[in-house]
Amino acid sequence: MNTESVMSEVDKLGKVAVLMGGMSAEREISLLSGEAVLTALISQGVDAHGIDVDKKVLARLEAENYQRAFVVLHGRGGEDGTIQGLLEVMNLAYTGSGVMASSIAMDKLKTKQIWQSMDLPTPSYRVIDNVQDCAQALKELGLPLIIKPVLEGSSIGMSKVEKEDEMIAAWEKAKQCQGTVMAERWIEGEEYTAAILDEQVLPFIKLETSHKFYDYDAKYKSDDTQYICPCGLSEADEKKYSEVAMSAFNAVNASGWGRVDFMVDAEGKIWLIEVNTVPGMTSHSLVPMAAKQAGLSFEQLVVKILSMAKCEHC
Repeated sequence: MNTESVMSEVDKLGKVAVLMGGMSAEREISLLSGEAVLTALISQGVDAHGIDVDKKVLARLEAENYQRAFVVLHGRGGEDGTIQGLLEVMNLAYTGSGVMASSIAMDKLKTKQIWQSMDLPTPSYRVIDNVQDCAQALKELGLPLIIKPVLEGSSIGMSKVEKEDEMIAAWEKAKQCQGTVMAERWIEGEEYTAAILDEQVLPFIKLETSHKFYDYDAKYKSDDTQYICPCGLSEADEKKYSEVAMSAFNAVNASGWGRVDFMVDAEGKIWLIEVNTVPGMTSHSLVPMAAKQAGLSFEQLVVKILSMAKCEHC
């Protein structure tokens, strides 16, 4: 494609608002992701502008006459259908999944329930509302297990429980995030992630960390976390797991781009963990790594994501 045709395609994208920051617990990571996306878009000639989202975001979007929004808001308010609903009302095309899919995928419990209804493999769990539930979860799930706040991302509020006397503290930590808390059976095995772009599964990344699990520090701060791509799986296994990951993504009606995280146990069985509809786009982030392995630069990736922006009810 020649330079003139590339510029013509970029011009069609119009004036773009890169929505970042916000007010969730993942604000810091969202700002890093947003700045990376903004820099990449500008480098490609896109008329892109960063907006740190606050309660005045509607007025700011209306005043500047944007044609598209690149959503890089992680966590509540940005990844849960809230900002997507606002953009739908404005008839403003935006990147990633729509209102319903965003809301479902942000809720780990609802996602698991949908997967279970479709016979997709995901670890067993129990909702924890009180101390008695903690004891019952230990009885039903055994040790180790993992405690998760249902409505947080980036492993915020999560704890691995290896001893009974760690259970209450882990539950109380997750409760501080507000919303539902669940205990999930611990899967011993290898951890992978499947980046999805335009209905295609990109090369898997295998994750290795010295931490108890792939927690917040392992994701964003640690220098010894290993990201292995190509991941080492056989072609047959990667194809098989790709089909499951795509089914998991489609089950919550996700679209555009995203990420499905899963484990593979010693018997080679896949266990689905969660869907991310607005994955990180920082230097430590997984989707850009997978895209690079597939032959896409970071700049090509963000332009591709932006080109798929849509408004479900416009």
